[in-house]
Amino acid sequence: MNSNRIVRVSRGERIFHVVIVIFLLIFTLMCVLPFLNVLSSSFATQAELTTNPFILIPTTFTLNAYRYILSTPTIFRSIGVSVFVTVVGTALSMILTSFMAYALSRKYLHGRKVINFLVVFTMLFSGGMIPSFILVQSLGLMDSLWSLILPSAVSAYNMIIMRNFFQGIPDSLEESAKMDGCTDWGVFFKIILPLSLPSIATISLFYAVSYWNNYQTAILYITSANKWPVQILLRQIVIVSSGIDADASAMDVIPPAQSVKMAVIIIATLPMLAVYPFIQKYFVKGAMIGSVKG
Repeated sequence: MNSNRIVRVSRGERIFHVVIVIFLLIFTLMCVLPFLNVLSSSFATQAELTTNPFILIPTTFTLNAYRYILSTPTIFRSIGVSVFVTVVGTALSMILTSFMAYALSRKYLHGRKVINFLVVFTMLFSGGMIPSFILVQSLGLMDSLWSLILPSAVSAYNMIIMRNFFQGIPDSLEESAKMDGCTDWGVFFKIILPLSLPSIATISLFYAVSYWNNYQTAILYITSANKWPVQILLRQIVIVSSGIDADASAMDVIPPAQSVKMAVIIIATLPMLAVYPFIQKYFVKGAMIGSVKG
């Protein structure tokens, strides 16, 4: 047999491939152009923002918006708060989620169906904002960074994805490990977790993005300005710049509000954009396997 034979593609298939490529290019532009506009507007001057509402490449670059944001004395402290909440929260969430997901993925667990039902029930019905606020207050977590971590430590959606991933691992691996004298903890740490890197990377990214973008709970539970996460501080910067923007005498000191808003968006999203390339190879595999199994 000739292994180098040419596979002929019909005219209909070629047209289909061209249409798919064009569609993907259009979709890519729809995603990239708005972000490029935000990035370019953060470097644009007031005159260019006034005359051109949609900017892809600014004619005059200026760093005034970033200088103004980074000149705030508390910006680095707020970034530190957000980093702490994101790192500690993601680690704690992954520990709790992986433990719970592994237990619920084992068919021999008594009451497994009832617990799974209760987990899914929380996705459909919740106590709401006021009961959650009363609970956090009664636990003494008000104005504490733990109020940004503990209430959302376990996500039912993320737990179900990881549980489904664990269910896709053959039971024979666990049985053979136990025949060799491995305990349940040994099976979990030495076999299950090493085989679950795609799922772990995917769920970790979900948790990290959620903690980094934490906004509503910080508004509700944090009262001290020195404990504000970066999202709250950036909001305050936008409010201040918008109020001063109307004062013509401050135009030489304060950059335009639109430029500050765009710079705030870049600063808020840059850390997550920097992390994503390192786990991209696990992301699609982990999300797809966890969503279709079980």
